[in-house]
Amino acid sequence: MPKTVSCADQYGDYQTPHVLATQICRLLSERGIVVASVLEPTSGVGNLLLAALGQFPDVTNAVGIEINGDYVRLLEEKLRASLEVATNVNIVCASFFHVDLDDLLGHLPEPILVVGNPPWVTNSALGVLGSKNLPKKSNFQNHVGLEARTGKSNFDISEWMLRKLVEALDGRRATLAMLCKTAVARKVLTHAWKSGLSLTESEIHPIDSAKSFGAAVDACLLVSSFEPEGTSRECRIYPHFGSTNPTAIFGYHDDTLIADLALYHRWKHLAGPEIYKWRSGVKHDCAKVMEIRREGHQYRNGLGELFELEEDHVFGMLKSSEITKGVGKIPTRRMLVTQKSMTDNTLTMVNHAPKTWDYLERHAEYLDRRASSIYRNRPRFSMFGVGSYTFSAWKVAISGFYKALQFAVVGPHEGKPVVLDDTAYFVPCQTESEAQYVAGLLNSQPAREFFSAYVFWDAKRPITIELLRRLDLTSVAQELGSREILDHFRSQNE
Repeated sequence: MPKTVSCADQYGDYQTPHVLATQICRLLSERGIVVASVLEPTSGVGNLLLAALGQFPDVTNAVGIEINGDYVRLLEEKLRASLEVATNVNIVCASFFHVDLDDLLGHLPEPILVVGNPPWVTNSALGVLGSKNLPKKSNFQNHVGLEARTGKSNFDISEWMLRKLVEALDGRRATLAMLCKTAVARKVLTHAWKSGLSLTESEIHPIDSAKSFGAAVDACLLVSSFEPEGTSRECRIYPHFGSTNPTAIFGYHDDTLIADLALYHRWKHLAGPEIYKWRSGVKHDCAKVMEIRREGHQYRNGLGELFELEEDHVFGMLKSSEITKGVGKIPTRRMLVTQKSMTDNTLTMVNHAPKTWDYLERHAEYLDRRASSIYRNRPRFSMFGVGSYTFSAWKVAISGFYKALQFAVVGPHEGKPVVLDDTAYFVPCQTESEAQYVAGLLNSQPAREFFSAYVFWDAKRPITIELLRRLDLTSVAQELGSREILDHFRSQNE
């Protein structure tokens, strides 16, 4: 029996509560926005459109676009029952993806208020549900190679819609006020800034998405104003909806997206070449087989099996959570590492580690079906992110997932180096004293604030290797008055 798809599923449809719609339009009015016409591009049952008409009595024209015919009829009934709405209101039953925005906006008197709540779902999610309410397929984010073939080519429907809206509003007198995921708001603003669109100012006001929509996501009201000569590349961030004082300003400067412009301007002189090379932990994509625990002289895997292995390929391991929580000195699990470098022929284990090879072959069904294309055309049971750096005795590491700028020293365990999983980043060091010194530089106030200038904490992986590579530790050492110590360690590594 085919699955019954609800309207909410098919269209990514989550109606804006009347109370929130009223609060949004009141906030816009309090900002002093002047409105001659209103457009709601996905009007649904019309709560935002009606709230805007009620809040801005001077509106002469209003347009709602809605694909759901039942919603269109319901909204038209509401409009007929109201005695205080604009006289020229047009509700269009159509998909946003088929509307000529330039033509539509060209017939509306300025200044225009575009207000709405576009779908909070991805193109792939709607595709799985069989919805046809999708934009024409295109790689609009300009991903290339692997990114274009994998999940990075997936995108939020609202991002596509908001990009189209900001492009259509370029050069007009208008205000865009949209409910969306906070990450989507940043992406859309970044696109507008990079494209040189005519924004005059932008704001992000967080909303309680769980209360309003039952959605556990970071969401906001994005407000952006346009003027023909607008050149703004900054956005004010407010601590909560309705607050009057922003807590930070992010923007696009020096061809870079900046999370905190104040910190950026204070510490941007610390940017420079990568003195210590940052590395990623080991990627294996098969935790049930490759991550094991010792029991006496044997090991137990995630499938509950008990077995024996040669010690040559077994190393203590730490995950991101253990690094962040400071568990790091005593690993509670081990990782089976099949290679010392990514070019190693794993078949050599047949002779020098027959128990390990037998274990891998017995679990080949798990390893051979690893989906990532990085394992294709490489030796069987290969891993990714392994090299001499993986086996350095001392490391300074940080989690990529956890919302903390906390760098930890990781030393050897039971006479062997400890390896990290691929959710962590690290720099290899030769001695404990060097690792402690480097960790001190990275945990210093200047370094933390430098990184904080770039970090958006609501991102899935807030700490990236690209971020870590921005910092010049020589400049940090100079700032802290310890340049000679750094030079001493660097000279020993040459």
